[in-house]
Amino acid sequence: MIDIRQMRYFVVLAETLHFGRAAERLHLTQPPLSRQIASLEKELGVRLLERHSRRPTLTHAGRRFLEESQAALVAFDQACRNARLADRGELGELSIGFMMHAANTVLPALARRYMALYPRVEMTLREVIPTVLIGDVLAGRFDAGIMFFPGPTRGLETREIYREKLCLAVHCDHKLTALERVGARHLEGEKLIATPMDAAPTLRAVIAGYCRSAGFLPAIRLEAQLQQTIVNLVAENLGSALVPESMRKLGIANVAFRELEDAPTIEHVVTWRPGNLNPALGRFLAILGEGAYQRLPNGEGQGPGG
Repeated sequence: MIDIRQMRYFVVLAETLHFGRAAERLHLTQPPLSRQIASLEKELGVRLLERHSRRPTLTHAGRRFLEESQAALVAFDQACRNARLADRGELGELSIGFMMHAANTVLPALARRYMALYPRVEMTLREVIPTVLIGDVLAGRFDAGIMFFPGPTRGLETREIYREKLCLAVHCDHKLTALERVGARHLEGEKLIATPMDAAPTLRAVIAGYCRSAGFLPAIRLEAQLQQTIVNLVAENLGSALVPESMRKLGIANVAFRELEDAPTIEHVVTWRPGNLNPALGRFLAILGEGAYQRLPNGEGQGPGG
């Protein structure tokens, strides 16, 4: 059987056409090199070199074998490097599903940081509605998901990466626009628009808890999956909404935002299957501790523990 070392020996010899210089480059003595080349020729069943008193020359078969051996060795060496890079999570593929809201907060900074550190990893980002994102991560369609904290989920681990205050979104003609800051007490009787409980249970619980702090239960008029849809419905004067502060960035006409007194916060998390052995995922999780989520440019939100 042909040894990869024999192919390397032959390439060096064919490039130098001198047994002595080739042996020196290979850190061998000349007799072992000669034996390896003879063994290679025997295994192939062809003569690769014409041996002359002064210097060897390549046969027609030798010239063809040299050309393809050089290409094969380049591919082999690249395969070895790629295997090491893949083992370290520096080469391969990484798929991330995210809720729409993450595009306005943590996702851009995380993606830029990861792609700068690991440019050889093919990073795929796909927006997914919250109700299916957990299932997609569990099913392995994504290596990780970025979303509001979904509550304890069997088969998944989560890590908080961002915490953001809620604010009030109202139509620009709403009476509450007269206030600079709105308290929970001002929301009693307000018709609210919110994400369904099964889509974002933690967010709904935060909204309900804020209203209960003033002694009433929220009156939910409409439900919508996406925060952007909720703000659009507010613009149509169909209700008001407690939304994450980064929704201000949408710039939707006819919507006014007001700070909340003692504003509640909502967690953003990365979630993944602990059994996922993709090294690229490990690299992604590692950068989360580096503050790669960053603060928003206008100072909205805060990092873990803030």
